[in-house]
Amino acid sequence: RESQVELREHIDSLATELCRINEDQKVALDLDPYVKKLLNARRRVVLVNNILQNAQERLRRLNHSVAKETVRRKALLEAAGGYPPGLPGK
Repeated sequence: RESQVELREHIDSLATELCRINEDQKVALDLDPYVKKLLNARRRVVLVNNILQNAQERLRRLNHSVAKETVRRKALLEAAGGYPPGLPGK
C-alpha cells in the first residue's frame, strides 16, 4: 500500500511539472495527452490501492474470526474435561 501511495504522489508531481513546463514554454507543446495518461495511471493506482485496502480489511476480519473461534473451541475442550487423549495439553 505504501508503494501505491508513493506512486500516486509521484504521478501527481509529474502531472503538475508537465503543466508548469507547458506554461513556461514559448512554443506551445501539446502535453495534454501525457497529462491524461498520467491521470489515467493515477486512477489505476488508486483503484489498486483500494482493492489492497479492502483485501487487507477482509483478512483482518477473517483473522479476528479465526482467533475468536480458537478461543471458543479451547474453552469448550477445557469445559469438557480437558483435551482428548493423544493431544498435547495447554
